Amino acid sequence: MENKNQPLTEALFYILLAVRKPIHGYGIIQEVSELTGGRVNLGPGTLYGAINSLLERGWIVLYSAELGSRRKKEYVITGEGREIFAAELARLRELVRNGEKMEEEERA
Repeated sequence: MENKNQPLTEALFYILLAVRKPIHGYGIIQEVSELTGGRVNLGPGTLYGAINSLLERGWIVLYSAELGSRRKKEYVITGEGREIFAAELARLRELVRNGEKMEEEERA
């Protein structure tokens, strides 16, 4: 059984952030690159491995949409995925808060 309190990888964090609205794989790659100013570039292997993991965990679901004559696989976050993301965001905020506190104490 997987530990839900385990920190998310940076890739998983950004993918969950990107799938708050239905979005296809290439769109996720673009969104993550844009959000990070190009610092995080997800390769297709990393992206689809992560997507499969998120699908298995039930944190995202497939959301297919008709785009002209083609069907594109789009993904969207689930309620459980939102809970996991919120918990990770709280964990990261705690890290930053404690780091800033230590810096302030060192300056004093």
